[in-house]
Amino acid sequence: MAEVNVSATVRSEFGKGAARRLRREEKVPAVIYGHGTEPVHVVLPSYDMMMALKTPNVLLNLDVDGKRHLVIPKAVQREAIRQFLVHIDLLLVKKGEKVNVDVPVQTEGDLGPGQALVELNYHALPVEAEATHIPESVTVSIEGLVAGDTVYAKDVKLPKGTSLAIEEDDVVVQILAAQAEANGADEAEGEGAAAE
Repeated sequence: MAEVNVSATVRSEFGKGAARRLRREEKVPAVIYGHGTEPVHVVLPSYDMMMALKTPNVLLNLDVDGKRHLVIPKAVQREAIRQFLVHIDLLLVKKGEKVNVDVPVQTEGDLGPGQALVELNYHALPVEAEATHIPESVTVSIEGLVAGDTVYAKDVKLPKGTSLAIEEDDVVVQILAAQAEANGADEAEGEGAAAE
């Protein structure tokens, strides 16, 4: 995973008014914490962070007034309607250190014969990975699966150095029979026939 370089400055003003002022200046307040250190309140450029956060669990190399911090986003608050960044919590990490993160789940392949629906129980899979080698996503094959089939956490192929942070028997993907729509159509036909 590539590191994204972002410049930040130490934040000296606090409160809602100060935060609103920052956002008007296209900046976002954030806090850096972890490793038993005192939290550091910083200001980040909104656009750079919006672009960086397009990559899940992005690794950020922050330059805070000349001092380097390696961090990952731990909590991102966005405005409900317009989705602009409101506040970001950043966790300090070290190279070689393991962290718990949620990695997006993607499916690949075609289902087997018969009508079926794919249900993701985990849209993001909790895993433990080295901070500098967090996978961007994990892929689950649904090739040839039919209604009633299940993919468990233990069946998901994880990249080297990544391990599950949930039980192996947790269900990640279920294949469901697509009966609800068919039954609804049959009932509608029956009602139409009864009306005639």
